[in-house]
Amino acid sequence: MGIVFDLPDSEMTTNRLLRNAPDFGEIFSCYYGNRIATEFSNLVTDHLVIAAELVKAAKAGDKNAATDAEKRWYANADDIVCFLNHINPYWSVRHMRAMWYQHLALTKEEAVAMIGKNYTKSIKVFDQIEKEALMMADDFSNGIICRFYL
Repeated sequence: MGIVFDLPDSEMTTNRLLRNAPDFGEIFSCYYGNRIATEFSNLVTDHLVIAAELVKAAKAGDKNAATDAEKRWYANADDIVCFLNHINPYWSVRHMRAMWYQHLALTKEEAVAMIGKNYTKSIKVFDQIEKEALMMADDFSNGIICRFYL
């Protein structure tokens, strides 16, 4: 929202969003060690940075930059999926890819709605994103439970 609407808190909210990556890393370090946690944190940071690049390009109407960012965003999602499956076989590539791609599609849909000033739609999509994020959290938790506790 900060990028789309040029809000004065954009830097602060971006910094808070980027904090999600080391927060994930901290949890992962408990189960997988610091090296793997850092690698995952870096992948998530890339994911967030590319998302911001995509929104900025779309807002500016730069179709080439937006297309490039979107391709890199999906490639990053594939990297995340393969990484997750490598460290935990309970996170299947097929299921994880579908989940991450749905997340990307919804996030893009929300940004497009906001840029297009279709706020009703952006709110509806945000609700879907929230539901998706909770399902993703459940999948992460279930994978850890299956890997380490069953």
